[in-house]
Amino acid sequence: MLTQTLLSIAGSDPSGGAGIQADLKTMTSLGVYGAAAITCITVQNSHGVQEIHPLPPALVRDQVKAVVEDHQVTHIKIGMTGTIEIMEAVGKLLESFPGEVIYDPVLASTTGELLLPQKGLPTLKKHLLSRVTILTPNIRELEQLTDTTISSIKEGLTSAKIILAAFPNLRAVVVKGGHLQSGNDTILDFLVQHSGTVHESKRKRQKSSNLHGTGCTYASALASYLCLGQDIVSAFQRAGDYMDRIIQAGIRDSMVKSGNNGPLSHHRISG
Repeated sequence: MLTQTLLSIAGSDPSGGAGIQADLKTMTSLGVYGAAAITCITVQNSHGVQEIHPLPPALVRDQVKAVVEDHQVTHIKIGMTGTIEIMEAVGKLLESFPGEVIYDPVLASTTGELLLPQKGLPTLKKHLLSRVTILTPNIRELEQLTDTTISSIKEGLTSAKIILAAFPNLRAVVVKGGHLQSGNDTILDFLVQHSGTVHESKRKRQKSSNLHGTGCTYASALASYLCLGQDIVSAFQRAGDYMDRIIQAGIRDSMVKSGNNGPLSHHRISG
């Protein structure tokens, strides 16, 4: 029997905390077969991103084609694209892809480094947002995509609805409330669907120094649950639960000497 493959298109993180490495660890821990097409080689660790080296767009394209031609790829997760030319190449590939496309628009790292030039936003919207089906931005990325300032949940939901109205192919946007509720004991995330329906995921806030790669991991968990046959609402709820467990697993122990911004503990949980 031919099984499904979830393809990640993203950058490489040598420390293993984010990007392709985090995507594949997440998929494996949830029982999904993950394949990977690398867009950029980075030099990074818990101190931040020191270097970014985008690959030639044709090489990114050929990686994707090699997997799609040989595997039953039903879902694609996209992370860091790096350059306008890579975005255009990936967007062209998506024109003929009939499955679900989950996009985590990696525009800046957790420590503040810009991972996509501001001038790349029009290309991102034209070639990627017009073709993806589910969007998982953090609040700062949602602000950039909508050219708004978001200081409340209400404003975040409004921004999500703006994107959904502008891109008919999108069927859902996840609004992550963690940064908006930094003083709260709970975190509220929201799934905003194209129909206007909004679903809520409520979790207890956990304090940890090991949160490197949370955006990549969340998007990959959501994509994995969808690949496993969950509907979008169930996948959204279960992705939140997965993040709870993976953050909890890494609270006491760290993989980095700095003691800050360490990676999540994908290897300590499953299912």
